[in-house]
Amino acid sequence: MKREYIQIRCSIYEKKLLKKRAARAGISLSEYLRATAFKINMVERITPEQLESYQLLVQYKNNFSRIGNMFKKSNPNLSKEVKELAEEIRTHLKNFKK
Repeated sequence: MKREYIQIRCSIYEKKLLKKRAARAGISLSEYLRATAFKINMVERITPEQLESYQLLVQYKNNFSRIGNMFKKSNPNLSKEVKELAEEIRTHLKNFKK
């Protein structure tokens, strides 16, 4: 049971920002402040739009990899460019997971 209160002073902007970050993480403002005070890494929840974008990038990466494999024998330069594009997308996908 949490029964003790701590008061802090902040600007209106800071309060709104903290509330917004807590909402993104899907927790209350109190939980968010405790977690950040104890240096617990808070991860924001993924919005449906972000999830859709991520799935679309995965699909693009797979398609470009397949295209690159198809052109490997007939046009090595095109194959190389397509594979580089697939790798760039893969890099963005890895950053998305962080």
